[in-house]
Amino acid sequence: MTGTFVYIDNKEVPIENEQNLLELIRKARIDLPTFCYHSELSIYGACRLCMVEVDGMGLVPACSTPPSAEMKVSTNTGEIRNMRKIIVELLLANHSQNCPTCQKSTTCQLQALAKRLGITKVRFKNQLKEMPADESSPSIIRDPNKCVLCGDCVRICSEIQSVGAIDFAYRGAQTVVIPSFGKALDQVECVNCGQCARICPTGALTPRSEVDQVWGSIHDPSKVVVAQVAPAVRVAIGEMFGLAPGTTTTGQIAAALRAIGFDKIYDTSFTADLTVLEESNEFIKRVTAGDRIPQFTSCCPAWVKFVEQYYPEFVNHLSSCRSPQQMFGALAKEMLAAELKVKREDIVVVSIMPCTAKKFEAKRPEFESDGVRDVDHVLTTQELGRMIEEAGLHFKELGPESFHLPFGFKTGAGVIFGNSGGVSEAVLRYVSEKLTGQKHDTYEFMSVRGNNGVREAKLSVAGKEFALAIVSGLGNARKILEDIHSGKAHYDLVEVMACPGGCIGGAGQPVFTDPAVKLKRTKGLYESDRMLELHKSQDNPYITELYDKVLGDVGSPKAHELLHTNYSSRKRIIEEDLGVSSGAEKSLDISVCFGTSCFLKGSQKLLRDILEYINVKELDERVNVKASFCFEKCDKGPTIRVGNRVIEGCTTDMAIEAIKREGMDLP
Repeated sequence: MTGTFVYIDNKEVPIENEQNLLELIRKARIDLPTFCYHSELSIYGACRLCMVEVDGMGLVPACSTPPSAEMKVSTNTGEIRNMRKIIVELLLANHSQNCPTCQKSTTCQLQALAKRLGITKVRFKNQLKEMPADESSPSIIRDPNKCVLCGDCVRICSEIQSVGAIDFAYRGAQTVVIPSFGKALDQVECVNCGQCARICPTGALTPRSEVDQVWGSIHDPSKVVVAQVAPAVRVAIGEMFGLAPGTTTTGQIAAALRAIGFDKIYDTSFTADLTVLEESNEFIKRVTAGDRIPQFTSCCPAWVKFVEQYYPEFVNHLSSCRSPQQMFGALAKEMLAAELKVKREDIVVVSIMPCTAKKFEAKRPEFESDGVRDVDHVLTTQELGRMIEEAGLHFKELGPESFHLPFGFKTGAGVIFGNSGGVSEAVLRYVSEKLTGQKHDTYEFMSVRGNNGVREAKLSVAGKEFALAIVSGLGNARKILEDIHSGKAHYDLVEVMACPGGCIGGAGQPVFTDPAVKLKRTKGLYESDRMLELHKSQDNPYITELYDKVLGDVGSPKAHELLHTNYSSRKRIIEEDLGVSSGAEKSLDISVCFGTSCFLKGSQKLLRDILEYINVKELDERVNVKASFCFEKCDKGPTIRVGNRVIEGCTTDMAIEAIKREGMDLP
């Protein structure tokens, strides 16, 4: 062998752009265990499971050690094996032992390592101090008793999604991973994308299950239970039953849902086709009028919440179209109630989604009418897989069955929605014919496809030039928004999916560690598109029929009633002000911002000084003091409000002067 190489367990392995020994070891087909290493994230080197012995260096972590020529590496010495066992035993000693009932059972990396290393008992005393699970989020359950402090969730939330809703707190043996200020997940900046749960190696973060509620509805004879299945589910659920990633299982899914007991089974790809017509029409109108350009896609609820929280100035740039999930829910409750002669509240719409944010979206007040939600329950791909297992069905052996019409018919444009770039391509398939007034034989727009988190495309349609950005991952979205805000970049259409790769990489999909899995799922959806007879949403005959009989024209008042919505600014921390002191007369309200930036700039001391001044001056009965989240003036903190006056960069003296100005220190 020629070239630069290292010896790994006496085997020559060439160095080919690998950044660390771990990559080389895995290239040599040696499965070195690790918790804290992930190819998508920065090197952390905390778990020490990937320790190897290097001649002349001793024991080193493979994840953070760069390779050098002729390095001699041993991966499985007696010392290393014993050390790995001790590490895993220590983790188990500080870990909840309810493994049989854990949602991650059989997919938990800690469980798998214990089995792999032959650990049958733990030699260390259990030091776990039981803490309550956080069940506040509609999407994610956080159980701190199962956390191994690998930091994967912290890094993906910060590095990939740029949200930073969770982080490490305290030091030493007291170190924990918690949301900001120790609050519940539903009270911080979490956008419900669930990528933390996707990457968590144990059951510390898991998608919230609605399986029991769905079974309850199925067994209730007074309910008509309707399922809709998202595009990305069909190329992933087979992985739970031994099929290769990317295998299309649409027919088997329909058969399984029918066997489980669903009354009606439909395809969310149908309303994806519907979304294409409504969103494309909206896009053409905006471009023609030069109004609210760029137009942002609105199919991803985590992305929508991200804009509402961090960039409310762009809320009106979001398409007013509901997501395909919510379009389906509105149509099902409207049309099936009349067709089946049942009450709207007796129709139970269950979404099968690759996404945890869809659970949050279904519960938004915008998608509720007279106390009845458009979508009642959202199951992830994993949850449907567990229902199939619970029902005793042999998924691979199920004969393919069809979805019900009309909502079960789709084109390839609706199917590719599950891929990053799919929405943009589906829109282009419509816009290119709408603007030219001509039918085109071709339907693929390869310029918007790819695996990069940010892609740009420029196309000429009917003499008009369009600039597009296709984005996946919210960290990439933040960069694009900042470029647009500063005038550095201009686009006409921007597609954003919160999950890297799009819905195929959603947090509700079967757990995977190999990045190639996402690529295979992506390929599977494009192959499904090619296999279908129709590839353009405007060619779906049942969409045409829907407009003729129910909606009227594209963009009509009826279409807006059922298929569109409005979004608004959302504070980064959704919470009412916290009362600190309360005066009987409440003649003056004082609010001190406790947002992250203001807190770091001294708002805690400022609040303490204000309370001390009020106490000394005996103003307790005349002043009401609150801690607020957040004034949205993060760069000018600490910020307080005295009466109706907002004071930026406030000091203790400035606060006291403002109180005096209100006449509060008078007897």
